[in-house]
Amino acid sequence: MKKIYKTDNGILSERNEYEEDSWVDLISPSMEELTEVANYYNIDINDLKAALDDEESSRVQLEDGYTLILEDIPFEEIRNEQRAYTTIPLGILLVKDAIITVCANDTIILSNFYNNRVKGFSTKKKMRFVYQILLRTTNLYQAYLRVIDKKRSEIEKMVSNETTEDLDLINLHELETNLVYFATSLSSNKLVLERLNRYERIKQYPEDKELLDDVMVENRQAIEMTNIYRDIIHGTRDLVSTIINNRLNNVMKFLTSITLVMAIPTIISGIYGMNVSGKWMPLSNTPYGFFIICIMIAVVCVAAFLILKRRKML
Repeated sequence: MKKIYKTDNGILSERNEYEEDSWVDLISPSMEELTEVANYYNIDINDLKAALDDEESSRVQLEDGYTLILEDIPFEEIRNEQRAYTTIPLGILLVKDAIITVCANDTIILSNFYNNRVKGFSTKKKMRFVYQILLRTTNLYQAYLRVIDKKRSEIEKMVSNETTEDLDLINLHELETNLVYFATSLSSNKLVLERLNRYERIKQYPEDKELLDDVMVENRQAIEMTNIYRDIIHGTRDLVSTIINNRLNNVMKFLTSITLVMAIPTIISGIYGMNVSGKWMPLSNTPYGFFIICIMIAVVCVAAFLILKRRKML
């Protein structure tokens, strides 16, 4: 899908034709749309297609007549029937008369712009537009990181309520996987920001430099948050695993103790059930001998139970 936007007096509107100082937004474009944009702006079509490859890494690439900026942005998806997060490439191409964005999926980062939710946005101020995209990218990273930490807190709360299940370990692994994606992408984006800090091909105003500094600060904060949350989740996963193993050990210990207690009447009844002369069997000819033996068995079982409980075997 291809859309063309342009701001006039601070108001963004959609256009039908290519214009000077416009924004060309390509979301999951077809090959015909890529070819049309590449021919019109004299761009290598492979640079347009780079943002559609999930394996592409973040970078700044200077070409004759245009600049390609690739960054990884956070993206929400459904994985294993649950909401999860990953990163996808977003391509930004700076040409002489326009700015072009290319992405395989529609993202909330760009939707904020074409829905007029960004103050001070203008398609004429290309570098400021780029930095505004990068700033909202880092802000979205931080928002998703807080959601991940909240999910981790919910799992940790279930641990304290003794409702931990194996599924919690799987969920913690999913959260840790999300953080691995984030850490890798944020580190790559950091290199892009450092490269843009030395960028001089297009004129940058002092306000643009200040905005870039804010982006770099927010990106560093997102990296620190990712590392901290990843360490916390790793510790939580070890805690949950230890608790599950400990509960299993307690169950096995309880069952073993019950087996020992139940073995006492089994042994006694087995001895009295042997096919031998009753002449030599204690209490065989005693009135109420059966009840006396049952009481003795109960007393021994209770004694064994109390001994095991005192030694914290139950």
